[in-house]
Amino acid sequence: MSVRNALLGLLAQKSRHGYELRSAFVAMLGGEANWDLKPAQVYTTLSRLAEAGLVKQQATLQSGGPEKTIYAITPAGKKELRKWFESPVEASHQQDEVYLKLVLSLATGNADPYHILQTQRASLYRQLHDVTTRRNDTDPERDLAILLLHDQTIMHLEADLRWLDMVEGRLDEIRKQPVPSPLSRTRGRPPNSAKDPPISLPERVKK
Repeated sequence: MSVRNALLGLLAQKSRHGYELRSAFVAMLGGEANWDLKPAQVYTTLSRLAEAGLVKQQATLQSGGPEKTIYAITPAGKKELRKWFESPVEASHQQDEVYLKLVLSLATGNADPYHILQTQRASLYRQLHDVTTRRNDTDPERDLAILLLHDQTIMHLEADLRWLDMVEGRLDEIRKQPVPSPLSRTRGRPPNSAKDPPISLPERVKK
């Protein structure tokens, strides 16, 4: 969704062809190390935006190479872009793959949860080193927005490292508890008539 709306935003700035859109997107995000948007994704997204009536083909250029289609945003695209700007971004922290690995390692016994933690911690430290290096090389007088993006990444990585430490400190305690599982369903025909009304909680307790 973010790439889709980013392309709309860049086209709201000015009409562009696919290669220009990718270059502008990558530059805005501080380089391919931060977000390596593939050309194929740009052109696939443009096709879908065109099908939805959010962008239109404005012209075709050819200067010693293959033809380049210039895209422009439509009034419907501007409306969609405004809607995106005015909407909050939902965090996806609950869908965490590391947590899923840990729980499954405890449930199945097919992996060592301590090893999972160590592997993830090493990866986070490598990422933290890389982004800190890029942050230190960023000029705040020229690229303050990108520097703030690096700061956000660093804060998330540091928070993830603290969480891993917390999990490791309580892993033995977690192992003593049952693995989360779905609630069992009561079998039998569900009540569906006035003759057979639902049983209230107190009546269940009495029985």
